[in-house]
Amino acid sequence: VQLQAFGGGLVQAGGSLRLSCAASGRTFSSYSMGWFRQAPGKEREFVAAISRSGVNTYYADSVKGRFTISRDNAENTVYLQMNSLKPEDTAVYYCAAPDGNLISNSPNDYEYWGQGTLVTVSS
Repeated sequence: VQLQAFGGGLVQAGGSLRLSCAASGRTFSSYSMGWFRQAPGKEREFVAAISRSGVNTYYADSVKGRFTISRDNAENTVYLQMNSLKPEDTAVYYCAAPDGNLISNSPNDYEYWGQGTLVTVSS
């Protein structure tokens, strides 16, 4: 599985961004997907995950109500809509895929990773 994330950028606090992650190399609808982020000097942390059908979604408490994960299996793409952004959301965001339909908030359970896209939220 190859993953490519894009859509990051610089935004003011309160603004919005939509990240995309394009997947290839395996039937996209056969595996779940996740988004993680890593801020400077911090460990990589879970942001959101979505089941292979897109019916079930999961969020970190810190983003619940502000971020929305979705997927388009026809386009082999997963999205992360980020609203009401805060300076503490500043990080490199990574999309990731497990080797199956596992839903997990641990980066150790994900086999495949995109290259990351930087999101910077200014105050």
